Amino acid sequence: MTDKSTIYLVDDDAGVLKALSRLLRSKGYEVKPYSSPQVFLQEHDAGAPGCAVLDVSMPGLDGLEIQRALTTTTGYARPVVFVTGKGDIPTSVRAMKAGAVDFLTKPINDSDLFEAVARAEARDAESRRFHSELRSIQAKVSTLTPREREVFSHVVAGRLNKQIAGDLGTVEKTIKVHRSRMMEKLGIRTVADLVRMAERLNLAKQARSHWPKG
Repeated sequence: MTDKSTIYLVDDDAGVLKALSRLLRSKGYEVKPYSSPQVFLQEHDAGAPGCAVLDVSMPGLDGLEIQRALTTTTGYARPVVFVTGKGDIPTSVRAMKAGAVDFLTKPINDSDLFEAVARAEARDAESRRFHSELRSIQAKVSTLTPREREVFSHVVAGRLNKQIAGDLGTVEKTIKVHRSRMMEKLGIRTVADLVRMAERLNLAKQARSHWPKG
């Protein structure tokens, strides 16, 4: 747990909301409780580290719809722990397939909640580290010229300077210059580092294409 972590609680049951807020605050969490899903979505700060604890069944918007709305509007899959007053297996299956960290049944066991929130926080922290690194990589890649990007792709594909020159219709010496400038702009020295960078970019594309749709 980090001092800056925020737990967003969304439940239309005032008693449950109060009890869970008190419980989580007793462990040092920053808690933001909401009885209205709509108000939560309006005030949600995607930039704040943490997770959301959502009631599955609420009037207007249910927990799964909130999760889907969060991802659609922010582009960020906030880790979610679902809670419910009913042991509904089909709903729990849908929740887990949608990317939920856990699905807890009321009355909620304290240790189960703390464990689920801890796992949600860990997932959130990992995701934020990944995206922070990705933004840094994208910023560097954006400084490349079109020809340097072409060289980037060819080098990652395992092509030699002479082969790249043939592919691009130029001479090997020119490719060496483009390659050197490309590597310098990206702040890397080896082809292995370049490949790892390319893998990061591709992993990000895969993650976006596989984000839960709800």
